[in-house]
Amino acid sequence: MHELTNRYSTKTGQEIIEVDFTEDLIIPSGSNLLIGNGYLGYRGIEANWEATEFSGCIVSDTYDKADGKWRELVNAPNGLYFNIIVDGQPLAKFPDVTSENESLRRSLDLRSGLYNSIRKFNLNDTNFILETNRFASLEQLELILANYKIIADTDVRIKIQAGIDKKCWDLNGKHLEDFKEFNQDKLLSILATTVESNINLSVSSLLNIANNSKEKIELINEDNKYLLEFDLSLEANQPVELEQYMAVTHSNQRNNPLQDSKEIVKEAKESGFKLLFENQLENWNKIWNKWGVKIGGSVKDQALINFNLYHNRIATPAYSERLPIGARGLSCQAYQGAAFWDQEIFNLPVYLYTEPEIAKNILKYRYHTLPGARKKAEDLGYKGAFYAWISGKTGEELCPDFFFEDVLTGRKIRNHFNDWQIHVSPDIAYTVWHYYQATGDIDFIIDYGSEIIFEIARFLYSRAHFNKNKKEFELIRLLGPDEYHENVDNNVFTLYQSKYALDKALKIYKIMERDYPDRLAVLKEKIELKDEEVANWKEMAALIKKPEPDPETGLIEQHDGYFQLEDTTPEVLEERLQDPGEYWGWPNGVAHHTQVIKQADLIQLFWLQPELFSDRVKEKNLDYYLPRTEHGSSLSPSAYAIEEARQGRTEKARERLIHSASIDLENTNKAVSGGTFIGGIHTAACGATWQVLTFGFAGLHFIEDEKNGIYPEIKAAFKPEIPAAWDYYQFNLKLSNQDLTIRVETDTIIMTASENNNEEINLKVSEEFVNIAPGITRKIRR
Repeated sequence: MHELTNRYSTKTGQEIIEVDFTEDLIIPSGSNLLIGNGYLGYRGIEANWEATEFSGCIVSDTYDKADGKWRELVNAPNGLYFNIIVDGQPLAKFPDVTSENESLRRSLDLRSGLYNSIRKFNLNDTNFILETNRFASLEQLELILANYKIIADTDVRIKIQAGIDKKCWDLNGKHLEDFKEFNQDKLLSILATTVESNINLSVSSLLNIANNSKEKIELINEDNKYLLEFDLSLEANQPVELEQYMAVTHSNQRNNPLQDSKEIVKEAKESGFKLLFENQLENWNKIWNKWGVKIGGSVKDQALINFNLYHNRIATPAYSERLPIGARGLSCQAYQGAAFWDQEIFNLPVYLYTEPEIAKNILKYRYHTLPGARKKAEDLGYKGAFYAWISGKTGEELCPDFFFEDVLTGRKIRNHFNDWQIHVSPDIAYTVWHYYQATGDIDFIIDYGSEIIFEIARFLYSRAHFNKNKKEFELIRLLGPDEYHENVDNNVFTLYQSKYALDKALKIYKIMERDYPDRLAVLKEKIELKDEEVANWKEMAALIKKPEPDPETGLIEQHDGYFQLEDTTPEVLEERLQDPGEYWGWPNGVAHHTQVIKQADLIQLFWLQPELFSDRVKEKNLDYYLPRTEHGSSLSPSAYAIEEARQGRTEKARERLIHSASIDLENTNKAVSGGTFIGGIHTAACGATWQVLTFGFAGLHFIEDEKNGIYPEIKAAFKPEIPAAWDYYQFNLKLSNQDLTIRVETDTIIMTASENNNEEINLKVSEEFVNIAPGITRKIRR
């Protein structure tokens, strides 16, 4: 066994095993052991747990507002409720820790998405073993399957109660009402309606007893439970196997969700758990083979990377081009199941290089939500597309004006995430071009990306302030990635990302003007784009404020006036807190008037746009900002890890990679901040783990040279480093639809182009340009 944390271990790097079950940590463990498929996420709970134990089946595309403030995804009733009763005594929810005969061991097989628990317990002097296996189907997304094996050490009669628990763990109000129940030949179903959005949601549940036909059945419909009770006889040491099937459907995806949920369950029963799990293994194997991530020499690091890749994948609604990746995925209702800038900068890149069709879907989501972004801009007095800070299905802003409260006074805090955090729009423009760099898909740029980036350029010009004295465009009254410093001027990250967006808008306009004039004319008419607007973008791109490093120190000021703030550290501010739940940021938090920042800000710019500054400047600023960073966001450790790896600080980068990849397993980040629940899986940290490996240690970046004055010639470039604890690391990339495997060893880089490629791959490795024909392996000394 290899220890991951004090509560989790692994055998092979392909699974996580809960070593020490602790009742008071069932919220984070329920997230860590989550099963899902991008359509739904079913928390890692035991079969008889209820809302009080934070049971949850979060379903995508079910946005509803129950409390008048928070619009969030619906937690569906639990159709896999299962309990054992002996002589009227039900199985307790938790093992008796004082009993040598009782225990609970739980694990998650990352290679198949299989949750497993083995529960040993005693009821009325009979010792039982209950083994549960459960997975969320990748083939039929609305389906979850469970398999149970029960063994008793004496002959005993038991009752099994199985079916639907209608009471849900909801963060912000009860979302379902008007419950209707249906029973059809042991198949139980419910149909309910969401309180605000009028979505009809159905759950069907069916228990199949594989090898015991002596059951007696009764229907139970009370205490928010709709169950069947089975009366069974067990023979000593003879296992009884049961299978349970649950389907969740809703009217945003189905015309007849009730009937469809019944049919899904019936078909699953006909196929059976074993066959469907074989299909599950095959489907997951295809995904893992696309990623191809392998770490030699550290089973622990392999497990941590696999854990994060797994959670990034099951958080992604890959089946749709109209839904976002939630900041907590589908592990709970925190952050409303909505997209932040995390989606493009942290979650999406792994798909760019392994499953580009999914990356395209994620960016099409931003295209489809342009109306919401335009509405937000218009509501605030701007033009173009101001993308929501918290974006659901429509793209309209879901972030409330008052996100946190002052825990000392009980007063609400007016955070300006929703109107001052403008970098989300240029970050999306950045990722649209990043997609083109990785795929060469000019059709996507013309069909979708052009409109997105033109509208973002429009917004930036309308949002900018032209300083006549300095003759430059400034971006004032905003906040950058560092959320502790609101209401600042000229955040450097935002300025340079905005210039990047403007430059790409002009580049795309030139490409369309020369090679797609008819398409450009149609688009200009559609969005009423005038020539003078394009001239304005050009002027702003040339005159936007571009803060430069101090020539002596090499330091770049994060925003205007930052260096005049109190210079202190997060450790000092910790001592100033009067309550551990205080919000640190604007306007009265302990960090706002100091140089302590919440997360990587300027440093993140270095790896997004590595050509902007010299290595010396990057090194000086890394040394300056790192001790002043609290890492209060899960996005922060990975951003620093990438830059540390690129600067050759390989061992520090690996330490920070482990920190980032362990955030959920260690449960180190706050679950509640300023009175608001923000727990659940940190999907951005999950997505970023892959980037630490590829953009960080392997040094993946792009070199652009102009071709014909318009089209850039794009080459992928690498500058690999490897931690001392690793014998090698390996991953797959898809570059312009050509497949490449990269393996970095201590003194060698091995690159293999797939024999199925139809073009030569041109790369730069360290200082050497390399061409790799289909089916060829190249080895280069480091």
